[in-house]
Amino acid sequence: MKERITISIERRLLKKIDSSINDYLFANRSHGFEYLISEEKRKAKSRK
Repeated sequence: MKERITISIERRLLKKIDSSINDYLFANRSHGFEYLISEEKRKAKSRK
């Protein structure tokens, strides 16, 4: 089950996510944020 949240983010970072959406890397902003968060978790786990 997914939860709806509200965040504040620097405009330049949001533009990078939106650019990736336009390049079809992500389906939408939520998908982009989920992917980036899961990648950071994976990287942190591998550093341990």
